[in-house]
Formats: sequence, structure tokens, C-alpha cells
Amino acid sequence: MTKPILHFAHGNSFPADTYRAFFRGLAPHYDVHALSMHAHNPEYPVQDGWDALRRELQDELLKRYDRPVILVGHSLGGMLSLMAAKARPDLVRCVVLLDSPVVAGWRAMALRLGKLTGLDMKFSPAQFSERRRKLWPDNESAYAHYAAKSLFAIWPEEVLRDYVEHGLQPHAEGVTLRFRREIETAVYRGLPHDMGKLARGKFPVPIGFVGGLDSVECRQAGLDATRRLVGPYFSQIPGGHLFPMESPVAAANATHTMIQRLLQEPK
Repeated sequence: MTKPILHFAHGNSFPADTYRAFFRGLAPHYDVHALSMHAHNPEYPVQDGWDALRRELQDELLKRYDRPVILVGHSLGGMLSLMAAKARPDLVRCVVLLDSPVVAGWRAMALRLGKLTGLDMKFSPAQFSERRRKLWPDNESAYAHYAAKSLFAIWPEEVLRDYVEHGLQPHAEGVTLRFRREIETAVYRGLPHDMGKLARGKFPVPIGFVGGLDSVECRQAGLDATRRLVGPYFSQIPGGHLFPMESPVAAANATHTMIQRLLQEPK
């Protein structure tokens, strides 16, 4: 029997192969695919509102598949999946948002104002990404650098090794980040401030949310709009915003469970 196609969209600054352990948990059930790295194709420039990045994902679906697919996206990837499914529901069977909360209401107004005044840099992860270290003598030095940080120290070694292997590329002075930090910063600063409109009314395809119980990003964004959007298809598991890396097996199980619920929703 042919497995359903699952297309995954990664989070900001984490190329898709960072999620290989997570994919392995999904592979018995789905034919898993992903674009290696969003936001680096000059044909789809990073702009405010991410419209070109949404088109990049849509075009990838059109190019790769001859039938609707399951969309799963983490953080940035979840928002792009949501936008693509709204624009082209004919390409999508269902969507699972992995810690991709919808920013709406007063928070969306504050985000818009922050962009206009430049204050978004003070409160966004962009304040860190633009100064992120980007060069190491070799992979082992990079691994040691990340393993010493609390954010990455809780990842299984295999996952952190995948990030170092697939998140770095050769440089004249050693190795450097594949996902350029100026692109990462532009993505953060381009976060759409009009996503709340997607949470109004009935969404054209079944949609669910799986989040981390300790996610700072979810606390900052609020979850009311997300709950309105997904209705009963809302769940959380232990972990932070990066729970697919922290606990890839649990994340894959929760994602599979959510997909099965969504596919059983009456059309």
C-alpha cells in the first residue's frame, strides 16, 4: 500500500536535515519529503509578510507532487504551511502546526507598530540572530560550541550532530552557517502581522496544532487565536519551542496521532 505523502517545512535557521530523527519516527507511516532550506532562493526573496516564501512552498508542492499532501511545519514552516493551504487548499489534505502559534489581536497590532518604529528588533529573536556566531575552525569546534549552550545541551547527541553536519558548510577559514544569519534576521523581522484573519471562519482544510508545554514563543504569541483556528485539534507535549529536536520520538508520535485525527474529520 502506498504511504501518504507528508511534506515538511522547517523552522527558521534549521535546515530540514536537522529533523532527521523526527522524520525517522514518521517514516513508517508516511512518505516524508522536505525542501532542504527555505528563504535562500533569490527567486523568492524574504519580505515583510513572507508572501514570496509562501509562494516558494506552493511552487514546491506543485513541482513535486501530483496529488494533495499532508503539510507539517515547525515554527516558520508551520506559518508557511498555513498560508499555502489557505491560498491553495487543493494542494493540501491537512496541516499540522508544530509550535507555530497564530499572532493576532493586540499582539499583532504591537508587532505591526514594532516594525514601523524598529522596536521589533528589541523584542524579537532577530536581536540575537544578527550577532549569532557564524564561523568555526571545524565541525567539532562548532559541535562543542553548541553543546555548551543550554538550548542545545538538551538535544540528543544525534540531533545536534545532524544540525552541525547539515547546518554548516565549508568556508575559507573553516566552516560557516548554511542558513545565513542576515536571512534568519530578515525572516524574524518579516513575521506576518495579519495572520489573525486566517483564524476567522472555517479553514478550507483540516488543521491541528502540537506545541511544547514550555514554549516561550507560545506564551509570547498567546494561544487564543490558535485554539479558535484548530478547535478540538489542539495538543501539547513536554518541551519547549524546539521540541521536535529535543524529543524527536515523542514529537513524531504526537504528530502522527494528530494527522490521523485530522484525516478522519468529515469533509
